[in-house]
Amino acid sequence: MATEQPKVLVPPRRIQTDYPLIDSDPHLRRVIRYARPSDYAIGAGMAAVSPITFWLMERVSPSHVGKGGFAPLMRLATAIGILGGLHVFYQRSVNRFYGLTENAREVEMDMREMVDKVKKGEPLYGTSELSEHMQGVAARNSRYAGLFSHVLPWVNIVNHNQHGVDTAKYYQQAERELEAERQAKAT
Repeated sequence: MATEQPKVLVPPRRIQTDYPLIDSDPHLRRVIRYARPSDYAIGAGMAAVSPITFWLMERVSPSHVGKGGFAPLMRLATAIGILGGLHVFYQRSVNRFYGLTENAREVEMDMREMVDKVKKGEPLYGTSELSEHMQGVAARNSRYAGLFSHVLPWVNIVNHNQHGVDTAKYYQQAERELEAERQAKAT
């Protein structure tokens, strides 16, 4: 009688993507810092859609809400547009960290940033005042949270060392660069 394999209830810590994973739980500052100009442009365009659409609807078919009725509704449409634009902006940038979209520029930026930190002797992902346990809790709560941000907006604002990547590549690259610098000085 063959033994059955138990079903896995915990999903894998890494999703399969076409592009390399940079960080499974990027800090909010890194997501904003690594954003491309196109992310800003598309986010701004999406933010403008709601108020422009509302204004056009009011021009085509006036609601006749009375004096002073249009302004608060326009402010509401603008606020909704801004929130939507911020969401689109964040989503486009964070998807590159997850490797869901093309991310060659971000991979290079990540390598350069982390190798420079290794050379300076700084911690790769910053320092935190939280205990190791609480850092782990924060990491588990926000890992791949960007995939579900359309339902529950959740971002990582905690420095921790649990990012789903092998950090040895940064140290190896730093060693190669330091060795090349030593050889250049020797000649």
